[in-house]
Amino acid sequence: MSASPYTARYFAEVVDVVAGIDQTQVDKMVQLLVKLRHNGGRLFFLGVGGGAGNATHAVNDFRKICGIEAYAPTDNVSELTARINDEGWEMVFVRFLETSRLRHDDAVFVFSVGGGNLEKNISANIVAALKYARSVGAGIMGIVGRDGGYTLQVADACVRIPVVSDDTVTPHTEAFQAVVWHLLVSHPDLKAHEMKWEEVK
Repeated sequence: MSASPYTARYFAEVVDVVAGIDQTQVDKMVQLLVKLRHNGGRLFFLGVGGGAGNATHAVNDFRKICGIEAYAPTDNVSELTARINDEGWEMVFVRFLETSRLRHDDAVFVFSVGGGNLEKNISANIVAALKYARSVGAGIMGIVGRDGGYTLQVADACVRIPVVSDDTVTPHTEAFQAVVWHLLVSHPDLKAHEMKWEEVK
């Protein structure tokens, strides 16, 4: 039995996405993260929707595998919803970063399909957070899709997931966010602790 046309196309697109990723940006992220850890910096993951789910997973991996202090504002539902209710969605990440006393040794790491676009009123909270991060001299990294949006414009290192088909932008972007961050945490320059199934013989 052969695969359905959509299934075959989807996996063919995965190959095209892999071929189109700028690997030099991945290596630049590794260098920035090594420096961040050496300087005792913290890593703040920002994402909404699927990006928020990826942020939760990434926080675990960077803390447990790399020994980097990491947080995601979306993990604290009580604070998140209280701030949305009282201060609005657009400023929710900025207020979290302000309370965390974001500093120049820290970095924000964006998981976003569009990267933020104020003109189209998309992910304005990410744009506001990046402007705040830049104002305090914090680093900026991201894994984004489409044209990269504001994140790509201001990031110190940013991987843009290539668009290979207009109807699969979101699934490929969010899936490859996981591919890239798993590469990062397993990179020999960053991995500080072995993962369970790599230890089992």
